Amino acid sequence: MTDAALPEFNYIFAIAVIFAFLDAFNIGANDVANSFSSSVSSRALTYWQAMILAAIMEFLGAVLAGSRVSDTIRSKIIDVQSFENDPSVLMLTMACALVGSSIWLSIATSIGMPVSTTHSIVGAVIGAGIAANGSDHVEWGWDGFSQIVASWFIAPAITGALSATIFLITKYCILERKNSIAKALLFAPVIVFICFSILTMLVVWKGAPNLKLNNLSTGATVGSIFGVGAVATLLYLLFFHPYFTRKLVYEDWTLKFYHVLAGPTYYFKSTKNIPPKPDNVELVIDYYRGRRAEIPVVLTDDEKNAGDSSPLVESQISNIDPSPQTPDDIGYFDYVTPAERKLWRSMILKPKHWIKLLWLLLTHGWRQDVISNQANAGGVLGHGVQDMYTKSKFYDTKTEHVFSLLQAFTACTMSFAHGSNDISNAAGPLSSVYNIWMTNTVGSKSEVPIWVLCFTAGSLVLGCWMFAYKLMSNLGNKMILQSPARGFAIELGAACTVVMATRLGIPVSTTQCAVGGTIFVGLCNMDVRGCNWKMVLWCYLGWFVTLPVAGLIAGLINGIILNAPRWS
Repeated sequence: MTDAALPEFNYIFAIAVIFAFLDAFNIGANDVANSFSSSVSSRALTYWQAMILAAIMEFLGAVLAGSRVSDTIRSKIIDVQSFENDPSVLMLTMACALVGSSIWLSIATSIGMPVSTTHSIVGAVIGAGIAANGSDHVEWGWDGFSQIVASWFIAPAITGALSATIFLITKYCILERKNSIAKALLFAPVIVFICFSILTMLVVWKGAPNLKLNNLSTGATVGSIFGVGAVATLLYLLFFHPYFTRKLVYEDWTLKFYHVLAGPTYYFKSTKNIPPKPDNVELVIDYYRGRRAEIPVVLTDDEKNAGDSSPLVESQISNIDPSPQTPDDIGYFDYVTPAERKLWRSMILKPKHWIKLLWLLLTHGWRQDVISNQANAGGVLGHGVQDMYTKSKFYDTKTEHVFSLLQAFTACTMSFAHGSNDISNAAGPLSSVYNIWMTNTVGSKSEVPIWVLCFTAGSLVLGCWMFAYKLMSNLGNKMILQSPARGFAIELGAACTVVMATRLGIPVSTTQCAVGGTIFVGLCNMDVRGCNWKMVLWCYLGWFVTLPVAGLIAGLINGIILNAPRWS
């Protein structure tokens, strides 16, 4: 730090560090929620389980597999050579871009608006770049701005088509067949092989730039893809298949989750000594709890023959733990009970309780019931959510249980790939500022120090822990009725889209992939009312305004600083 080539601009570096932290914090609070929203909403994972997995996968993805070389300008959106004679201006421009991006992401996260963090930093770079050098040095063609606009429609459409195809195959081949649990167990090894092969493609082609897996030969790539799929299938057949068969088919209610380690022994154990299941014991979690109707309609002949799926419901959805507030009542700290707020106020006035207060703030997100928040949401966006549930089918929970495992694996892989790539939205500009500060030179590429990756990854994890519930409460069950089978289709469709887009060079956002997959899977109910279109419009509004708003903030700040009066 003492060897900086531009010590007179220490304050710019300090500002960049602060706002890079805020930018990464909001990437965690906004973007990471997309990877686990379906898993939490479907109850495949609890919120705290998702947060632990997200912290591990995002941090490992960023530090171990993240790109150590980042474009000085995101997506080469502005001409670096125009700053060659005055690197300090580029240093200021990148710092202002971080300020603009982080401010907009903070606003979007506070109001529960899912936005693309990649587009936020690109918009901020465009705005700050125009303020510094004018619009002539911005790449407006297909290699720059036009690609971003196209991705607003390309990413949701591709993901939606793939997710809908996956879900419809699952729906008609498994979920709506007689004895659906047997069909699920029969097809599960094939699904595991396909799923892990695709996820391996995701990691090889997109999720590990630092490991240079994308430079493997064709033979090594194909071998790794099919090898991982085969090993995953073998492990499933050894441990999970006998465990699921004994638990779901023979209804061994005494099995706990850790008994999966004894899976191979269940191939040889007798099922005759399994004790009868008590009436008050749930074999598996009810993935639709709180979203079913109190009184179902009379079954038609077709519905009676639809296998294990339950009928369409037309009565009011039962309430679950009604919240005394609606989401519009307060800002960042939604769903804080009056008693909790009173406790916080009292602790603020007593310094000896500040450590406890800090702990309550850090764990506030962990104590949120995301599913209850979704079902009892107020305001314009949450109105009619209960009626939306009545347009969807509820499938057998034992069959859904098989898909919960696959959904968890898919979410973890997407999270790893996200951490290794999207952390550069904060780390890239910060490393640019740092390298210019240290060398007083401009280059098309800049090394990303390991401390930058660790710093931004830690901030990302913190943001995820504290405020990811905000976005999860707006996505998931607030957009469609979620379940493990639906969530698995959404996440696998998003993974396929990222794989194809990476190979074809099409820019996509994980946010847009998640939303597109969710919409199309909701339409698989064959009723347009099975999707909350107000929430869809809310998402698109966020995508449309992200670029101009982030760019305007960054451009105004950079323009004011560059053109401010100076002492002679």
